[in-house]
Amino acid sequence: MKRITSRDNAHFKQLKKLAHSARERRKGQRTILDGTHLLTVYLERVGIPERVAVADSRQDAPEIAGLLRNVPPEVMLVLEDSLFAEISTVETVTGIAAVIPIPLPSAGGVGQFCLFLEALQDPGNLGSILRSAASAGCDKIYLSPTCVDIWSPKVLRAGMGAHFYLSILENQALCGLAADFPGQVLAAAPGAEHTLFETDLRGVVAFAIGNEGGGLSPELLAAATQTVAIPMPGGMESLNAAAATAICLFEKVRQSLIP
Repeated sequence: MKRITSRDNAHFKQLKKLAHSARERRKGQRTILDGTHLLTVYLERVGIPERVAVADSRQDAPEIAGLLRNVPPEVMLVLEDSLFAEISTVETVTGIAAVIPIPLPSAGGVGQFCLFLEALQDPGNLGSILRSAASAGCDKIYLSPTCVDIWSPKVLRAGMGAHFYLSILENQALCGLAADFPGQVLAAAPGAEHTLFETDLRGVVAFAIGNEGGGLSPELLAAATQTVAIPMPGGMESLNAAAATAICLFEKVRQSLIP
């Protein structure tokens, strides 16, 4: 176990860069997990992180101490509290963080139950969408190059560990994928002629979800098999992207349960 007391330490510098710079995360194909929940899921689903950093005063906190028993001493770093605060990505400092390599997407074809996410910009929305996708059993998530950094601490925190249940592919040409997709590509769009609930969602399906403000691009709408609308009898103009996605995903789950 290594103790860090200086801002000049190379490990500390890496932690700080990964916490606050998307460019550094892309460059090194690494990201940072902040908090006990994310680290617990990673240990269960993936394995031992490259590094685990803990705030000096929090080593004996029961939840943190329990996690540290599963981490080899050689990957552990103890940071002075003031240094740990500088790498924290939340207002209330969690006391534990980890450096991990960004997981590679799984092999095995284009997927049977997918999401095409275009130009999503809100980290909270994207993290919530991943939670719904993991819960519903999606096998592939495709993101356009214009989406927010899916491996940012904010998206990871909102995803609550869902990243490690999913196969995630970034910087994808969604229109080309839609053209070659072996099943239905259903574009969620207000005002569509057909509703989600009257559409047969059994079989191979991808849902295309667009930007929070502008929706899907005309190109991806044109590449989709059809557009579907979620009925909104209350009169609101639109739904939050995360809420709309959850409705689409679990309508497919519901239909798959019908004998």
